[in-house]
Amino acid sequence: MARPMMAPRLAAVRARLAELDADAALLTFLPDIRWAVGFTGSNGILLVTENDAHFLTDGRYQAQANHEVVGAEIHVPGYKLFEFIAERKLLDDSKTCIVQSDHLTVDELDRLRGIVQDVRFEPEPRLLVREVASKSEEEIDKIRAAQTITDAVYGDLLRLIKPGVSEQNIAAEIVYQHLKRGCDRMSFEPIVAAGARGALPHARPSNNQIKQGDMVVIDMGGVKDGYASDMTRTVAVGDPEEEARVVYQIVLDAQNAAIEAARAGMTGRELDQVARSVIEEAGYGEAFSHSLGHGIGLQTHEWPSLSSRTEAKLPLGVAVTIEPGIYLPGKYGVRIEDIVVLTEDGCTNLTASPKELLVL
Repeated sequence: MARPMMAPRLAAVRARLAELDADAALLTFLPDIRWAVGFTGSNGILLVTENDAHFLTDGRYQAQANHEVVGAEIHVPGYKLFEFIAERKLLDDSKTCIVQSDHLTVDELDRLRGIVQDVRFEPEPRLLVREVASKSEEEIDKIRAAQTITDAVYGDLLRLIKPGVSEQNIAAEIVYQHLKRGCDRMSFEPIVAAGARGALPHARPSNNQIKQGDMVVIDMGGVKDGYASDMTRTVAVGDPEEEARVVYQIVLDAQNAAIEAARAGMTGRELDQVARSVIEEAGYGEAFSHSLGHGIGLQTHEWPSLSSRTEAKLPLGVAVTIEPGIYLPGKYGVRIEDIVVLTEDGCTNLTASPKELLVL
């Protein structure tokens, strides 16, 4: 059983405390709490000190916390969690406590400082992003399992993609098939965009009906055991125009180049540029309007971003999407996306769906 493996992650939190010259951390971001001690509910905080760890929640989650939480003492004080910290003097031996400033509101921080007055609360954004980004083998297996479901959904979906079928109809089938195959929920609202709507990278499904000759962009993913999948494929309905074939091949070449180059230790900027240079050299640089990809795991979008702004080195074991695209307003869009895990000498692709242009 994997739950005991959660406890060593508290050591990683304490290592961050040492780096920041602090003696406590208050985790309020639920995905980080799940990563650290295993709790999957919707209300809880985790207080980690140099010697102890305390998980606090309300009565709805008492049995769940007893079943899930590893490595921390469980407290169920109700909804006044900050007050409980003060009443039980859980921070009496601490002088400086780090808080997750990108997930704790200003109002909550002010209230916390008013309740626990003898501790200095220091805001720290992106407290555990590197630690969470480096996936264990167990986590990689869970992402692979989620992506395998999405691969299977895509295979079944192809029979529905034809003239006269609406984007909304296909999106509904995507949701149904993911849940039917065992996903907890969707990673995000599916994107189904046909024809000119495919030039909108985040188009929401509409009642727009597929027409003969359309390029159709499908971006979808589901969450299985807490871990997300994410995959995009673009297919042609009937014989597409020649330029669309050319554009598709450029995007595929860009993705293949990035996957070939991807490895731990390079920066997000460097990996983004590998794919971007292929598209730029083909004359479509301005039509690639977003970053190459993003981290994925307990969240659909995690650190790091594979973009021109990311100078940080990509850690070993990080799972990222590789998703270049070209979008031509008024015509169509093409995007192809896989999930890969970075290793010392390359990457492992967790996505099995074919990528050669399918003409349905």
